[in-house]
Amino acid sequence: MDNMGRMMTDMSLSVTDIRILQILQNEAGISNVALAEKVGMSPSPCLRRVKQLEASGVIRRQVALLDRKKVGLGVLATIQVRLQRHTEAGAEDFAHAMNDLPEILSCWAMTGRQDFLLVAVASNIESFGDFVTHQLLSMPNVRDVQSSLVLKEYKNHTAIPLPKVT
Repeated sequence: MDNMGRMMTDMSLSVTDIRILQILQNEAGISNVALAEKVGMSPSPCLRRVKQLEASGVIRRQVALLDRKKVGLGVLATIQVRLQRHTEAGAEDFAHAMNDLPEILSCWAMTGRQDFLLVAVASNIESFGDFVTHQLLSMPNVRDVQSSLVLKEYKNHTAIPLPKVT
């Protein structure tokens, strides 16, 4: 924080901005009027602040978080992928292909032995096995995959830590 109460980032965030972000991370569907009241602003300036945070890319998007089990996706897994060819183009092609697979929730390029770490969902073990075998292992640049099934979720948060403000 600088001496004016702004968090130093690519975009300077004021204490009010941080309060808005903290609330929106936990209550994305809150009305602008209720948000303004919680941060001590009138609705119009509050809406302008939210729109500025969106335009700057600080707020990427607002979503509804679903319970995967209640929508029939009982399997959650991490998948480590090694590529055959370690070229920039090969990695980019693989990453773009992951965007087309709805089973893949997250895809990260990694350092270390594995090239990519994926998080995937499936309705059951059989469908997960089919996905790995027929989708991932059949990709031309995939050398091998190692998957781990999640037995129990202890923490699965989406809110990122922000500075505490008073």
